[in-house]
Amino acid sequence: MRVLVTGGAGFIGSHLCDRLIEQGHDVIAIDNFFTGSKENIRHLMDHWNFELIRHDITEPIMLEVDRIYHFACPASPVHYQYNPVKTIKTNVMGTINMLGMAKRVRARVMLASTSEVYGDPKVHPQKEDYWGHVNPIGVRSCYDEGKRVAETLMMDYHRQSGVDIKVIRIFNTYGPRMALNDGRVVSNFIIQALQNKPITIYGDGSQTRSFQYVDDLLDGIFAMMEKEDFIGPVNLGNPDEFTIKALAEAIIDLTGSRSEIIHKELPKDDPTQRQPDIYLAREQLNWYPSIKLTEGLKKTIPYFEQKLKNL
Repeated sequence: MRVLVTGGAGFIGSHLCDRLIEQGHDVIAIDNFFTGSKENIRHLMDHWNFELIRHDITEPIMLEVDRIYHFACPASPVHYQYNPVKTIKTNVMGTINMLGMAKRVRARVMLASTSEVYGDPKVHPQKEDYWGHVNPIGVRSCYDEGKRVAETLMMDYHRQSGVDIKVIRIFNTYGPRMALNDGRVVSNFIIQALQNKPITIYGDGSQTRSFQYVDDLLDGIFAMMEKEDFIGPVNLGNPDEFTIKALAEAIIDLTGSRSEIIHKELPKDDPTQRQPDIYLAREQLNWYPSIKLTEGLKKTIPYFEQKLKNL
């Protein structure tokens, strides 16, 4: 098939391109390189079945494809808050452009939505039928509400025009190819630990997250894309819940770091708990993440060691 990956030079998008190339598909990656990196896809540039287009999906583009993996959007607060208007444009106009393409060429389109649609949840763990607790005018809302609108657009194009859609809600994911300046907790802690700098925890460290390794996520993505008669939304995340303090301690241990933990004020609207209920993914996709946190961190830390050496 001819497959389009928006955000194809990003962390998850580039891993997606790898798998699709391995499967023998013709892959077109679109990226505007705001957070994506050519380094992530350099190894694919000589493949006959891979193309890269520098393009911003807030502008229309005409392509003929069979599948669209819509993954373009900055995903860490550092990046999506840098230009919040651009973030919400990417989620709204970018999604409209991808849905318009899917409608025109009758392609199946998958939206990479997020656990952020649940906001600071009052229900724990979070199931897909929970509507969330989001501040619509907060500093995170460009991303949170942007993804909620993107989901609305997906459903409305499906109901009104019969567009073939898939909606996944991705929970915290980590692994090689995360950007050094990503600003998310796993990459921050690893970099600080490798440099023996103080590890910064916002709040008291008792807030929880569920971390899934990127390979587990990819298995869920492909299972969902090829599943018939199920459009989602579906949670894709690891239900193993860890406090932020426990994550920091694990990374200090695995890196042999001399870092100390320091505490700073918790950012506004930062969720206190985040854990997916993945019953639906198990039932519909026969999917369950298998890579434990320690194992995934051992695969991730050498990537950051190499990146820091090359600075």
